[in-house]
Amino acid sequence: MAIFTYTALKDNKITVTGRIEARDIAEARRKIRQMNLLPTSIMDIEAADNKKGGLSSLKNVGKITALSLKEKIDFTSTLEMLTSTGIPIIEALLFIEQNSDSSRVRTMTHSFRKEIIGGTTLGETLEKYRDIFGRVYIGLVKAGEDSGELDKTLTRMLELLKKQDAVKGKVIGALVYPTIVVLLAIVAVLIMLIFVFPAFQEMFNNLGKELPPITQFCMNAGTFMKEYWIACLLGTAITIFILTTLYKQPSIRNRIDALVLHIPILSKMLKYSNFSNFIAVLQVSYEAGIPIVDCLFLANLTMDNYLLKTTIMDAATKVQQGMHLSTALKNANQVPTMMTFMIATGEQSGRLGDSLYHCVTYIDKELDATIDNFTKLIEPMLMVGIGILVAILGLALYLPLFQAYQQ
Repeated sequence: MAIFTYTALKDNKITVTGRIEARDIAEARRKIRQMNLLPTSIMDIEAADNKKGGLSSLKNVGKITALSLKEKIDFTSTLEMLTSTGIPIIEALLFIEQNSDSSRVRTMTHSFRKEIIGGTTLGETLEKYRDIFGRVYIGLVKAGEDSGELDKTLTRMLELLKKQDAVKGKVIGALVYPTIVVLLAIVAVLIMLIFVFPAFQEMFNNLGKELPPITQFCMNAGTFMKEYWIACLLGTAITIFILTTLYKQPSIRNRIDALVLHIPILSKMLKYSNFSNFIAVLQVSYEAGIPIVDCLFLANLTMDNYLLKTTIMDAATKVQQGMHLSTALKNANQVPTMMTFMIATGEQSGRLGDSLYHCVTYIDKELDATIDNFTKLIEPMLMVGIGILVAILGLALYLPLFQAYQQ
């Protein structure tokens, strides 16, 4: 089946345009006449795209398996802008297909348009791309379609995606500096052990004295890594693979995530970054008209910390059994007290949506403050750690010389 765009006359005086699916132009013309229209122009969209060097070849491209967060934001932003002005979903998808800067978005949108023309809804089409968009995105789109407010739901979804991008950027930005410093420190230590210490080997031998334990350890470590560097690389890779595999095990990850929540510097930042996405999805899904229990399950999908995810899942089960949301979250012992208090106030006043919005603002402010404090604390700690490391290496290098000079 092909898709044709047509121009026709209604009552022999009103010009109308539209699109229709048919096997060929003859069938398209027959269907248009059955709608009491007089066709004046019929064109195959695929053929028109070929003439323009367009996108019809996209049907031969493999299914897209991943989109970046920026691509999802651009797709949602354009779709929201077009649907909010009253443009039909098919027309909006066609525009994105022809004008998006991303080839993956164009390919995906081409498939979307074919599916929707075939009779499926946007939410049903997104189900086939669950690995790309996730259950939160799909759930909100379906809720918007059910309520007839898809444009408003897309607006909320766009705000949510931008918020997730901002939170991700803040957390990564806070961790970039210490990560770079630690990597540079590791490189410096390796250079000292592999190249600097062996250069003093002959001099240390000429001293005729037994080397201090710390110097001997550094010498042996440097010699071993220099001679068996392939084994060291393989050992490091295998160790990383084993640790990654173990971390994917629910029982081990639960213990590690629980341990991280007890580290003074990291715990607050990780907790607020998790709850920032959680409360944002909870607020957006609640405003979209989704039942509160389903809102909790959707919001819980954004949690990265396994312990927090399990805790919220238990709270959702209690809400499903009839407990108030604020009480269930308070009993979880992981949710910030101010957040549960604001939710309780919203439940009592019947304005839970407004309370959730204020919770989003509160969590965002706390996250910003926590990241600032983390940055201020981590810098001096890194300097102290690097200073101690340099002192140890310097002591290991010069301690034999000092002993020789004393004798």
